[in-house]
Amino acid sequence: MSELRVADGFGGYGDEFYERLIAAHQGLSERQSGALNARLILLLANQIGDRTILAQALAAARASVSPAPEAVRE
Repeated sequence: MSELRVADGFGGYGDEFYERLIAAHQGLSERQSGALNARLILLLANQIGDRTILAQALAAARASVSPAPEAVRE
């Protein structure tokens, strides 16, 4: 069974990728930046191609984000 890798998979090049990601957003509007992120996510998801891994990645990403204040109910 496939399982999401959460350990460093960058082989020591995580900072380099992060710098390239930030550079790719330079000069873009917020809308363009969102479109770039969406396209990158779809390209990487297509490369991964494993529905189990993608579902685990979506769940992990969602769990790391707090709900918007208006979505929180008392």
